[in-house]
Amino acid sequence: MPEVRHSVCALDCPDCCSLLINVDENGRGSRLRGDPSHPITRGFLCGKVAQYLERVYHPERLLYPQRRVGKKGEGQFERISWEQALDQIASRLQQICHQHGPEAVLPYSYAGTMGMLNGSSMDRRFFHRLGASRLDRTICSATGSAAMFASQGISLGTEPEQFAKSKLIIAWGANVLGTNVHLWPFIVEARRQGAKFYVIDPVRNRTGSAADRHFAIFPGSDHALALGMLHVIVRDRLHDEDYVRLYSNGFEAVCEGVEDFPPDRVAQLTGIAADDIELLAREYATVRPASIRLNYGLQRSEFGGATVRAIAALPVVTGSWRQAGGGLQLSTSGAFGFDRRALERPELQFESPLRRESRRINMIRLGEALTEPAEPPIQALIVYNSNPAAVAPNQNRVVAGLGREDLFTVVLEQFQTDTADFADIVLPVTTFLEHSDLYFAYGHYYVQAASPALPRPGETKSNVEIFRLLAKRMGFTDECFDESEDDMIRSALSPTHVPLAGITLERLQSERFIRLNVSRPGEPYLPFAEGGFKTASGKFEFGSDLSRYQPPKESRFGDAQLTARFPLELISAKNDDSMNSTFGHRDPVDRQTEVCEISQEDAKERGIEPGDLVRIFNDRGECYLRACVGDSVRRGVVRARSTRWNKRSLSRFGVNRLTSDRVADMGGGPVFYSCLVQVEACAADR
Repeated sequence: MPEVRHSVCALDCPDCCSLLINVDENGRGSRLRGDPSHPITRGFLCGKVAQYLERVYHPERLLYPQRRVGKKGEGQFERISWEQALDQIASRLQQICHQHGPEAVLPYSYAGTMGMLNGSSMDRRFFHRLGASRLDRTICSATGSAAMFASQGISLGTEPEQFAKSKLIIAWGANVLGTNVHLWPFIVEARRQGAKFYVIDPVRNRTGSAADRHFAIFPGSDHALALGMLHVIVRDRLHDEDYVRLYSNGFEAVCEGVEDFPPDRVAQLTGIAADDIELLAREYATVRPASIRLNYGLQRSEFGGATVRAIAALPVVTGSWRQAGGGLQLSTSGAFGFDRRALERPELQFESPLRRESRRINMIRLGEALTEPAEPPIQALIVYNSNPAAVAPNQNRVVAGLGREDLFTVVLEQFQTDTADFADIVLPVTTFLEHSDLYFAYGHYYVQAASPALPRPGETKSNVEIFRLLAKRMGFTDECFDESEDDMIRSALSPTHVPLAGITLERLQSERFIRLNVSRPGEPYLPFAEGGFKTASGKFEFGSDLSRYQPPKESRFGDAQLTARFPLELISAKNDDSMNSTFGHRDPVDRQTEVCEISQEDAKERGIEPGDLVRIFNDRGECYLRACVGDSVRRGVVRARSTRWNKRSLSRFGVNRLTSDRVADMGGGPVFYSCLVQVEACAADR
């Protein structure tokens, strides 16, 4: 009989699944499945992770340190030892720090792993002690998080189990079946008991196809729809006067502002019929309990912060937070309260040569940081848990920056990605099945930890080990660089944070997962049933500008001259079977991400037939994809599933060659989905 070991999925997903792995007598994993005892995982996995052992044992996996021998971007490397790699990295960093100062070094990482240790512990200590430039990690959720903080004071939301009690569920910009599949059984349970399930999304994806109603909204107009719903609710006095009076600030201004957004006007702004806006608003306000699953796509727009604040106002105005099965979920991450300072040690900046906090650089402006004059200029880039050559916006500038011969680039990776092709040194890293870590979730309230379930192949090392070794090479003698993984986990489990009280490493190792102390056992968690918002006032803050709607510049109602030249709104939404660019090495994923979905009307106007090679372009660049003609998008919208590896594209550029590195209205987040393009058929395959 194979031995069964436990692990935790570290991919960037709200579900944070508990895993069981069958391991044979040689230590090789033979089967990976979901833990049936975990209340959210419930014994099944998404299509991405169900095949993860293929990734672990893939013949193209990086197993040894490498040094570049060709030109940057060519991907030509030779094997070297760890001693050689670490010596060369330390020597170059010391040289750069001496010549330009430590802020000439920039780390670049995001959520390639959601593990606290391999995502944000020893690496942060290393860069703080060095005095390197700090990275604002904004590329995914920064705008929505800032909006929730401004309105609620914290990122908390309805627990997934409670969706089973809802009578109306709205998935707003949330492709549940593709990016949050473990919420689906609770939606199914609710529907069996008579609940309705509505989807608001510019794309009719699998979730929209499975819904009772799909509202095909214009990209970037979700704010207007929320205001239209508030207009109907306030007009018809369907709001909860008691809840609003006790637990919110600024409702009077909301009432006045939404007068300008009657359904007839909102229909023109959103593409949703006025009667449907009336229906949606009335049902949401009167069918109890009603819940909203809000996701991050709609905050990747120019005014994404205002959009999130307007939608977050809906369960407050209706008092939906009072009921189990009501409320809203964007993220649950604010409940965990791990001691991040203990993990990251930001005070080490004052031990660096700078003796102060170093400058911040927004990660979505990487191209600008690498190509524009600055003092000091970026001379070294250390990339881990990310693939910026493919995933960062304004790809032209990013690739140009990565191609600088004077830029010393180190990439920690499992596969030879587009970014790794530009590296001077590539270091092979472990997968989440091969190292220890601590995990929070942003879609439920269970803490988890994992020990290595599989032996490490080749000479792979964890991020924690690599930055610990680099610290030693740089001569850092601070005791924190000697801490073990178990020591760091114990430090992160702050006993002063009530939801973590009594949760220890030993309990996690024994029990595998533990629910936070957010409510009494067996009782639903209702974070805002009696107010309790974490703003300075203790109340929900509507904000003075909630009803100030403005369409994005790059939208059908934005810059008229721009729209005349580029009349199609591009949505580069997530692909169901990949995770950003993580699985871009897989042929099935590549085939899925080489597609541009276009309406029949738009295709006919352009002489485009299904399967044709098409050129998608704007002033920032162009890329080539295969046309998928149908009804998944409405006229004026195109969708390209993200994110394809550049090197597998015909033009060696992906969809992010088209996206802008402008920032959204809050949090410094990106505007991937505020993007105008034109599409044309190609005369012949390139």
